[in-house]
Amino acid sequence: MKIYISGLLCLLAFPMFSQKKVMNHADVANWKTIQHSQISPNGQFVVYDLAVENFNSSLEVKDKSGASILEHEHAQKGQFTFDSKYLLFEVNPLNDSILAMKRRKVDTKDLPKDSLAIFNLDRRALFKFGNLKSYKIPEKWSGFVAMELEAINKKSKDSEGSSEASDKKEKKTNKKNGFLLVLMNLSSLQGDTIKYVTNYTFSKFGNRLAYTTTGDENNENAGVFVVDLNSKKSTKVHDVKRATYSHINFSESGKYLGFIADQDTTKVHARPNELFVWKEGSDKASKVVDNANAPKGYLVSSHEDLMFSRDESKLYFGLRKPPVEKDTTLLDEEIVNVEVWTYDEPRLYTVQELELKKDSIKSYTTIFDLKRHKVVPLATEAFPNVELEDHGNAEWALAYTEQPYTLESQWSGMWLRDYAIINTKDGKTTPVLSAVPSAKLSPKGNYVYGYHEVDSTWFVYNIKKGTKIELTKGMVFADELNDVPLPPYAYGSAGWTTDDKALLLYDRYDIWMFNPETGKGSKLTNGRNSKKVYRHIKLNKEEESIDPNGTWLLSIFNDETKESGFAQFNPKTNNLQELVYGPYKFGKPKKADNHDALVFTRESFEEFPDLRLTEDDFKTDVCLSDANPQQSEFNWGTIELVHWNSLDGKPMTGMLVKPENFDPNKTYPMLVNFYERSSDNLYKHHTPSFGRSTINYSFYASRGYLIFNPDVTYREGYPGESSLNCVLPGVASLIEKGFVDKDNIGVQGHSWGGYQIAYLVTKTNMFKAAEAGAPVPNMISAYGGIRWWTGLSRQFQYEHGQSRIGGTPWEYPMRYIENSPIFNIDKIHTPLLIMHNDADGHVPWYQGIELFVSLRRLGKPSWFLNYEGEPHWPQKYQNKKDFNIRLAQYFDYFLKGAPKPLWMEKGVPAIEKGVEQGYELLEH
Repeated sequence: MKIYISGLLCLLAFPMFSQKKVMNHADVANWKTIQHSQISPNGQFVVYDLAVENFNSSLEVKDKSGASILEHEHAQKGQFTFDSKYLLFEVNPLNDSILAMKRRKVDTKDLPKDSLAIFNLDRRALFKFGNLKSYKIPEKWSGFVAMELEAINKKSKDSEGSSEASDKKEKKTNKKNGFLLVLMNLSSLQGDTIKYVTNYTFSKFGNRLAYTTTGDENNENAGVFVVDLNSKKSTKVHDVKRATYSHINFSESGKYLGFIADQDTTKVHARPNELFVWKEGSDKASKVVDNANAPKGYLVSSHEDLMFSRDESKLYFGLRKPPVEKDTTLLDEEIVNVEVWTYDEPRLYTVQELELKKDSIKSYTTIFDLKRHKVVPLATEAFPNVELEDHGNAEWALAYTEQPYTLESQWSGMWLRDYAIINTKDGKTTPVLSAVPSAKLSPKGNYVYGYHEVDSTWFVYNIKKGTKIELTKGMVFADELNDVPLPPYAYGSAGWTTDDKALLLYDRYDIWMFNPETGKGSKLTNGRNSKKVYRHIKLNKEEESIDPNGTWLLSIFNDETKESGFAQFNPKTNNLQELVYGPYKFGKPKKADNHDALVFTRESFEEFPDLRLTEDDFKTDVCLSDANPQQSEFNWGTIELVHWNSLDGKPMTGMLVKPENFDPNKTYPMLVNFYERSSDNLYKHHTPSFGRSTINYSFYASRGYLIFNPDVTYREGYPGESSLNCVLPGVASLIEKGFVDKDNIGVQGHSWGGYQIAYLVTKTNMFKAAEAGAPVPNMISAYGGIRWWTGLSRQFQYEHGQSRIGGTPWEYPMRYIENSPIFNIDKIHTPLLIMHNDADGHVPWYQGIELFVSLRRLGKPSWFLNYEGEPHWPQKYQNKKDFNIRLAQYFDYFLKGAPKPLWMEKGVPAIEKGVEQGYELLEH
């Protein structure tokens, strides 16, 4: 850990020698990313983590000039207090130490714990407190922190046979009994320790803390407490010896507190939960709803969060249906475990299984009216989902149901809903919309608005008038490049202006303003002519509407050059001023809560997205971080747009990555990698990493490869042929330039990209080697599969989704056959590496097996990787690293003439799995 008083800005690292290094996997493992960046409310400081995968992060603090204030190893997740006087963050045990202890079989409970660090930004003083479980600080006021500590259960020093020792044993601290809570004053670093706390929360305003506790060792002094941190007064607002509490929450001002209590000590299945409310000035909380006075057929739920409306007139809570009772007298051998699937159930049985827990605790949003002391049901079985606006103050709530459309959504690919508005005073429900994909309430709750995909039209429903206006009928506000057999998606909405006066919508390039009363719209920006896309940026996370009298920050993206930037827009004068613009990709700015300072990132293929701070609308900025100075030591690369025509004559765009020391008079091996359309990411920085399923562009460029990423556009019913039409002429156009080694071209892709790779190698011998991750070789068998992460049938994907067949196998059997590589597998002459994992929740892994065993049957050079227990792509660090090593060895062998790795020669026999990896290179 280092503390700095001053520092230097963004030092540039230059290698001590002219010859740059070629990147290897050991170098990749050391590359850093920036995470959890935060700017202090006063705009004077920025904190961020420098993260290295599978290692401890380090934390850095800079002031607005870029001077280093603090560096701390094995630390992360900094938070500034609202007054910007303190920074709090976690200090974690060293990963190496944890691993060493695990190797010694140290019990999990005895492993070292996190600590909380408190850094005084004025005094540059750092203090640490160990054994941290969690902590919270107030959102809109300062001065205190509440730390929940892991318990240390010390053995009694008394002799084992001492009756006194037995009588005085402390109860075990755990999730049920609670943990130690330290409430600490940040200025004095003095605190009070409270035992066996199960829940705790600060009020947003009002300087209050509430907590629930199971009491001391004998369960005395258990209950709910409210602490006024101004007066230091603690009030026990609920007093019971044994109770289980949940969802304790203040109103924003701190004048009200709500919580759920279960005071029954029996094991009754239907828990007798009770809703309590405490009001400022009262000694005790009052029970307002229990199972006896809840609406008939409903119980108070302990599974829905409590929320007070901002005006403190309503408390939102949950009701539930009684749980399904099980016959606990049955023995295992008497229980029938059979799944009964029926053809007309709205949800497929696999979906029901995945959502079983959610179904068992399903809650229905309900109001307790604090003024009238009345329960007002909102959600019902007919309309079970409720959305609120205006911080819960609005007269109307919006409810919806998906039930009528759930069954057909499995193959239609459209998740439609029926909507109703509910009066929050009396619960009256009025259906207003049918078969709509999505709708929302305006911020003040005056309108319901949404987009109807079938006719590509935005609409507004006036709640008070009961009238609906179609805003964009006959206009194009939907994806102009849509090539999926579904109605096109909308470009989206920026939101509403103050008091629901106007709705801001996006077309492909511009921002429009629509009057919800008249339906008339006007275009605010003029990006279409210059191919510039303008979008509004929300800087205040609590802002629910857009000020029509202020100035707006807009993002800019050039659809042709892929350059981007920011602009300032005055909606009163329609004046647009570009602030910064160029050959970069800019990250979304973060604004200080109480200052104009913005933190943002700027990146390109060559430039890492380091943090930058501006206080003058991007006229100048300060580079705060220098995450990877070692980049200058390595061969890197450059990127550019390339253009060609598809086989059917359409102009195409793609990206070409060249090694940094590229010589047009030489020839280079080339990797082709693609998915759908990627060229909008021309200025994305490709940080070296062990990616989950695809090649890393920086790594391969450093090693002397060209990388070609062509955009692909699709024709309904012919996705495989579409990729061939776009990709092959793109490759040919580059070969014509003379710098591509036409005999050493590889191709790689994953998932939808993996399918296209499998298709291409049945149609061309252009590629010397290919890797297909999670491919679908057989669209007929895949059509009837299940997406196990969601339980959904895969039918919609082929009829209306990404696979783009456009109908069923019985409607278009030849489309399924023609687009399935399995039926032309004998025509494959390209060596093929397949990676498909047995826990894949997107593409059933038997698809990869179908491809491999067929290739094996024909004696085609092929290899199959299954990372056991991994999903659609490897997630564990060791597996991601392994895949990247094997992928590089595979392409190096075929495209660069490198020695063959042992695993490609003889595999890794089952008896050696987990012991030998076969990375060793064989002699030529």
